[in-house]
Amino acid sequence: MFSRAAWVRILPFAAYLFFIVAGDVLERLGVAPSALLWLYPAKIAAVVLLLALFWRHYSELRHFRLSTPAVLTALATGVVVLVLWVSLDAGWMIFGSPVGFDPRSEGRIDWLLVAIRILGAALVVPVMEELFWRSFLMRWVAAPNFESVEPSQLGPKSFIITVLLFGFEHNLWLAGIVAGAAYSLLYMRHRSLWSPILAHAVTNGLLGIWVVRTGNWSYW
Repeated sequence: MFSRAAWVRILPFAAYLFFIVAGDVLERLGVAPSALLWLYPAKIAAVVLLLALFWRHYSELRHFRLSTPAVLTALATGVVVLVLWVSLDAGWMIFGSPVGFDPRSEGRIDWLLVAIRILGAALVVPVMEELFWRSFLMRWVAAPNFESVEPSQLGPKSFIITVLLFGFEHNLWLAGIVAGAAYSLLYMRHRSLWSPILAHAVTNGLLGIWVVRTGNWSYW
């Protein structure tokens, strides 16, 4: 069903999801929350390993070709998405009761875990997710031979399906939809995967700093 080009974009994302499911199962089995915190570094390590293994296949990442205005637009978009992310939190905008990632142990913050969490979210997750959602899925919806599809050629069908799925992947589903729409528009407008990656990195990095400063661990 999927080509090799598809699988190298799917597998890092699938590995990320595997650790999320594994964490949920282990929690239900009674594993201590303090032990489960270390699943995140393992998850990021697995994703980094797969990205490194497949890196030569990511032709869309070989060259950083964004003009200064495009870079500034991506940076600004990342900040706007962050503001909306922490604002769109009414009860009906949230799935379930997210516990989040609480790096405290006996009242003290484990700064190593905090650093890994922020760096992973800002540097690894945007690359992994944008390769899956924008580079693969958004174009695959348009045509099975997705590598031949230019971002500027993507239509409403690809946009809507990808944005909705991206949104409902998150507990904050409405914020996720807004973020997915913003990143997708950047991809289509600038015709470079680096644009949504940059915006996504800004959102995730600043969100990590905001979470640590405010103690709103559920946003992680």
